[in-house]
Amino acid sequence: MAPSPSALACIVLAHEDPTHVRRLVEALDPFPVFLHCDARTPADVYAAMTTALPDRVHVLPRLRTGWARWENVEAEVAGYRAALAATDAGHVAVLTGSDYPLASAAETTALLAANAGRSFVDLHRLPHPAWGRDGGRSRIRFRHWAWRKHMLRVPVPRRVPHGVVFGGGSQLKVLARHHAQAVLDAVDTRPDLVSFWRRVWIADETFVPSVLLTPSLTPDFASAHVAHALWWIGWDGTKRKSPPWLGIEDAGRLLERRTRPDEALPRVFARKFSTARSSDLLDVLDGAFDLRRSAVPDERVVAP
Repeated sequence: MAPSPSALACIVLAHEDPTHVRRLVEALDPFPVFLHCDARTPADVYAAMTTALPDRVHVLPRLRTGWARWENVEAEVAGYRAALAATDAGHVAVLTGSDYPLASAAETTALLAANAGRSFVDLHRLPHPAWGRDGGRSRIRFRHWAWRKHMLRVPVPRRVPHGVVFGGGSQLKVLARHHAQAVLDAVDTRPDLVSFWRRVWIADETFVPSVLLTPSLTPDFASAHVAHALWWIGWDGTKRKSPPWLGIEDAGRLLERRTRPDEALPRVFARKFSTARSSDLLDVLDGAFDLRRSAVPDERVVAP
């Protein structure tokens, strides 16, 4: 079967709230979706998330993902592999199950068409001042394990791979097709990198950025990188590890789709949303950006 044409393929990494995940899938129509659900998610929640999905949604084999685990990278890579094999999409987006679009499919398609071959990724070379006193270098330099939301570190420095430009950034990104292919090529041809990164701290924030920033792995990235995150995230200035949940009180800021008035490019996704906290806000976004036109109002998915 020939790959289906599409401007964008969307990888969605989810583990809970099947009602919101299905609403997200509807809002992404007509883009193909590659859905990964954490293997630890209960069977009834998984069934509610994946039963009777549209044909454009492909459910990926389940991995045991979780906080700071290498398997988060494996799930992302599995999404790239499936998306490139099943579609002709010019770009591939990585979203979580608590994200939502802030633009119609037509607007997103036009933005990506105007940036053919270019990737939207918020990343930086290490050391990065925002990542602590050593700029995040300890994430790479020492071996780590995640155990019950705690970091376990072996305090003995190890040899790092030669010739790699280490970088970091958000797992949320929109990659040009050939950059997604570069990530797959690195995984397939550099088992030494995969082995090394299994013990890097929060590998999903450093593996793909490092592959992209390394000229021998992604030669044209420097000239094909749009240093603009396409996500609006409601950071509120308080010190916290994850973004706050969004509610109807955030409608004004979301409708503007910018964090600064001087930004030329809009934000086309946002996070984070949940059914319990964000349903009224999501209704506003649906109307504003022409999303879910065929959906039944107030439809809810419940676990069997």
